Amino acid sequence: DAGVHSKAWYAATCDRKMAEDALYRSNKDGSFLIRKSSGQDSQQPYTLVVFYNKRVYNIPIRFIESTRQYALGREKSGEERFDSVAEIVENHQRTSLVLIDSQNNTKDSTKLKHIVRVS
Repeated sequence: DAGVHSKAWYAATCDRKMAEDALYRSNKDGSFLIRKSSGQDSQQPYTLVVFYNKRVYNIPIRFIESTRQYALGREKSGEERFDSVAEIVENHQRTSLVLIDSQNNTKDSTKLKHIVRVS
């Protein structure tokens, strides 16, 4: 279990558009939630959705079968791995998360600060 179901930041019934709309409405840097990934792929079960600098970032959360751990984004060497999705959130509430904008090729970073609830 990823440790998401009882968490305030987990939007169980939320799709990508609902998540993005909720974050745009919050309009606060560091606003975030976690939703199920659109693809429902067991290798990428969840998506971390973060608002920063008037943009919404959808960051895939990967499940690593071999170690039964989770990691953010595409696989890279030396990546941080976590035992649960909750640990990813707790970690990035304390340490900044790098946000990569692949369209404009820019990097930003923010901490996860404001939990957004989807109504």
